Amino acid sequence: MLDIRFVRENPEIVKENIKKKFQDAKLPLVDEVLALDEENRAAQTRANELRSARNTLSKQVGMLMGQAKKDPSKLAEAEAVKAQVKANADELAALEAKETELAARIRKIMLTIPNIIDPSVPIGPDDSANVEVERFGEPKVPDFEIPYHTEIMESFNGIDMDAAGRVSGNGFYYLLGDIARLHEAVLAYARDFMINKGFTFCIPPFMIHGNVVEGVMSQTDMEAMMYKIEGEDLYLIGTSEHSMIGKFIDQIIPEASLPQTLTSYSPCFRKEKGAHGIEERGVYRIHQFEKQEMIVVCKPEDSMDWYEKMWRYSVELFRSMDIPVRQLECCSGDLADLKVKSCDIEAWSPRQQKYFEVCSCSNLGDAQARRLKMRVKGEKGTYLPHTLNNTVVAPPRMLIAFLENNLQADGSVVIPEVLWPYMGGTKVLTPKK
Repeated sequence: MLDIRFVRENPEIVKENIKKKFQDAKLPLVDEVLALDEENRAAQTRANELRSARNTLSKQVGMLMGQAKKDPSKLAEAEAVKAQVKANADELAALEAKETELAARIRKIMLTIPNIIDPSVPIGPDDSANVEVERFGEPKVPDFEIPYHTEIMESFNGIDMDAAGRVSGNGFYYLLGDIARLHEAVLAYARDFMINKGFTFCIPPFMIHGNVVEGVMSQTDMEAMMYKIEGEDLYLIGTSEHSMIGKFIDQIIPEASLPQTLTSYSPCFRKEKGAHGIEERGVYRIHQFEKQEMIVVCKPEDSMDWYEKMWRYSVELFRSMDIPVRQLECCSGDLADLKVKSCDIEAWSPRQQKYFEVCSCSNLGDAQARRLKMRVKGEKGTYLPHTLNNTVVAPPRMLIAFLENNLQADGSVVIPEVLWPYMGGTKVLTPKK
């Protein structure tokens, strides 16, 4: 969310940014919000004049009433001033109601105007224009056929989607035995990996209020993702970023405590409403999964340095598990409205012979801070911090890349050394059937 003052002073920059994001339908919103802002500021000016006059007139009434005790002719004058005070009070009440209404309309529009993207972001209409920046690890295709990921899991008696379908419907799963243990091992390793990078481990609330949802994501993303608890002002989180950034709502953060570097575990719940849909057969896109996340709240001048560090942590983690990855820079049309800059870390799929997303790293500038009224108190006054987030690891999707890249010709799966302590020393998983 932009500052209305920025829009007021730089309307053409805001419009050009909207064009870069290929959201031309939003262009009229800039002029609309500026007109509302002008009307609101005029109402505020008049309201302030009336408040100032109120004190002066009240004193005048008192003075005239005192004089009327000696000079009855002053009583009529006092009554006239009283009438003016009453008229001013009525006008002020109407103006205050108008200010409230206009402020709500301005905020509603401002929530839909996209954040200003970083100059380094490639320009393009959608994810087809995303740019590969760098590859890490050699993508290989073995000389044996790699089964579909659920077939690999089934060979270990490790997944039951039929039972999950009976219990919950499409987009859910049961993980069992070695596969369930591997799932938890990856999460535990990711947790310790981030702790060793100096991040504080957190387990956040898994449900959040509507004002927090509005503060951390766009209305479009909210409608496509969030599950609401019926009859309550609570939503199931789609990622722990939501509740972790929400932790700072209406807070003044001491500058000395920055950067706040947090890594959080949570289950995640998503409607996955939209073009991708839910795949009945696999666990790539599902309604429920678990994730380790990293979140940073920092000074504005430090946010791009943290952005670089964060996506590189993802690369380091996946390479430590023998999974080739690449960094894919998201183009302007593929950036959610709050994002300044974003990239995906994609893992290599030997079966499909292509990469697919396993992590998403984003710098949101001060958009979330402004929406949530987060402030930092420093030596030079208060200011808005920048917020960033990135996936550490999100199984079971990540398990697709893990199993495919560590699968052997005999159907066994090699466990990388970094996971041995989390797998009770197990170095190889052997199929059950």
